[in-house]
Amino acid sequence: MPRPSEGDREFLSRIEDIFAVSRNRNIAKFSHFLDERQAYLAKMYAQRQEQPYLFYGGYENAERVMLGVFPDYLPPSEEAFPLSPVTVTFRREDALSHRDFLGSLMALKIKREMVGDILPEPGRCVLFLGEAAAPLVFSELKKIGRVGVKLFPGIIGELPPGKTLVPVEGTVSSLRLDAVTAMVTGLSREKAQALIRSGEVTINYAAEQSVSAPLAPEDILRIRGYGKFLITGEMRTTKKDRIYLIVQKYV
Repeated sequence: MPRPSEGDREFLSRIEDIFAVSRNRNIAKFSHFLDERQAYLAKMYAQRQEQPYLFYGGYENAERVMLGVFPDYLPPSEEAFPLSPVTVTFRREDALSHRDFLGSLMALKIKREMVGDILPEPGRCVLFLGEAAAPLVFSELKKIGRVGVKLFPGIIGELPPGKTLVPVEGTVSSLRLDAVTAMVTGLSREKAQALIRSGEVTINYAAEQSVSAPLAPEDILRIRGYGKFLITGEMRTTKKDRIYLIVQKYV
C-alpha cells in the first residue's frame, strides 16, 4: 500500500489539532471540505480516537466532506456543520459543467477547501459551500462564463443525482493490483502493469506503481481513463483456485 507522503503527514497533524482543540476546549470543531484522499486519511485517524466525530458534506455519500469533532456532551449532528447549500438556476439550453461552476468560484478567489460537491444538471446546479464563502457567492456570482444565473439559498427541488455504484464481476488469480486492474478494465495483465508503472493508478487516492501491491476490502481503486472502483468483501474461491470477485464501479 502507498506510504503516507510528507504532505499526508502534515495534513494529519492538522487533523490531530482539530481533535485536540475539541478535547481541550470542550467544543465542536470542524475542518474545511476535504478531498477524497484527505477524507480517507482523516477517517483512518478518527477511527483510532475516542472522541465523537462525524463526516458530512451536505448530503448522504458526498465526495467532499467536512470532519466534525464533538465533545462528549454534544451528540454529532449534521445540522451543526458550517456549510451552506446553494441552488443555481439557468436556461436549460445553456449547458454548464462542473468545471464551469468551479472555475467561476475560483475566479472569486474562493479557496478550493471552501467548496464541497458541485452537482450540475440541465438548468440547475446545487453547490455546497463553507458558510464563510456563501455571502461572497451570493453578492458576486452573477454569471457562469457568459451564462446568467440566479442563486437561491438551500436545495430547491430534488437533489441532482450524484455518483452511483454498479457491480463489476470477474475472476482473478490474486488480489494483486495488476490482476484486479486487468479485470476491471478488460486489459491484458501486461497492459495493466504498464498503466500502473506509468502512474495512472491510485489506491485510496495515492499513486501506486508497484504492480504487486495487495488490495483489500474497502480500498478505493482509481484508474485514469477507466474510472473509480470500490473493492468489496464479495469474493469466493472457484474450483480452479481463482478468486471470483465483485467490485463496485462509480458511475
